[in-house]
Amino acid sequence: MAGHDEIDLATSFGDIARTLVAEEDAHATLRRIVRLAVDTIDACEHCGISIVEGRSIGSPAASDAIPAIVDKLQSETGEGPCVDAIQDHEVFQTGRLSEEARWPNFSHRASRESGVESILSFRLFIEEDTLGSLNLYSSHRDAFDQHDVAFGAVFAAHAAVAWSTARVIDNLRKGLQTRELIGEAVGILMARQDLSETEAFDVLKRASQRLNVKLRLIAEGVVHPKDPPAPRP
Repeated sequence: MAGHDEIDLATSFGDIARTLVAEEDAHATLRRIVRLAVDTIDACEHCGISIVEGRSIGSPAASDAIPAIVDKLQSETGEGPCVDAIQDHEVFQTGRLSEEARWPNFSHRASRESGVESILSFRLFIEEDTLGSLNLYSSHRDAFDQHDVAFGAVFAAHAAVAWSTARVIDNLRKGLQTRELIGEAVGILMARQDLSETEAFDVLKRASQRLNVKLRLIAEGVVHPKDPPAPRP
């Protein structure tokens, strides 16, 4: 029979999973992830999510300003625990950033400019698809123990599933909105230029190809015209 600690832990993760899935979109999900990490992991003072954007490290969500400072320095130096967690698909931890030798160009500056000493970074992934990294920070030395590593790994798994699901829903919602916008544009052209549905759609498609502009933007120009006239056959 499971002990009270195991039951409490299972209950906590059940609550976390339900809370994350309840968010309306991907951005809201990311914001909730970083807030929950600070609220539920005792040693965690700051939390951020990092993603690789070309040669830079982006910070799509953070509990406060500290994670962005750390990510900016990782972008400048090209090294650090968040970078390694994403690229090497492992958990990276340091408890004395000011003395850390693994990232010589990053460590001392990051500790001095952010006040952080302990970092615990987890890869956020679904199967082989790496989404980014979940990064926990503390100003105290050796702040994170093995319990935090285990708890954080499960938390990161829940966070990755919630984020991936939210992105799928966002894409479906955007796709539906695009189809509705194109349908509205087709209807306008049919009425305005006395075209059939097929002919009106062909007008939009040819304009998209000729101008090298996405079909959605062409439709947007028909439905909400500004200066350019609507495309003609």
